[in-house]
Amino acid sequence: MPKIDLETVKRRTRTPYPEPYRSVTEGYEQRRVSDAVGLTQFSVNRVEMAPGASTALRHWHEEQDEFVLIIAGEVVLVEEGRETVLGPGDCAGFKAGVVNGHCFENRSTSPVILFEIGANTQNENVHYPDADLRVEKRGDQFSVLHRDGRPY
Repeated sequence: MPKIDLETVKRRTRTPYPEPYRSVTEGYEQRRVSDAVGLTQFSVNRVEMAPGASTALRHWHEEQDEFVLIIAGEVVLVEEGRETVLGPGDCAGFKAGVVNGHCFENRSTSPVILFEIGANTQNENVHYPDADLRVEKRGDQFSVLHRDGRPY
């Protein structure tokens, strides 16, 4: 497998959320390193988080397993009723279909680098327990919806 030159991988911000939720991920930047080498069975994102940034709103997936590995800095894993501090070398995983809303927050004054690893599924439903929001993926199409199914 060829070495990935990070400087050639496009930087992306995460802004799929409608207002008033969009600002939660301000300072989150990812590079889809798995795309750089043509991987199709799973995704790997190299993420940089500025102080104050969050990876997402607290959420859970119906179909996709998730795995996160902290490389540098310190984050707080926020789950249902609990918070856990993670540092370099720490990791966390979330099984698909388990109703455990989670996200990672950089509450420190230093940047964080982490890797997000997950399944590539054709269809997915993502639930956000703290927001009037859900996301549906059908193939390459994403729908951002209210909980009752109305589009934003």
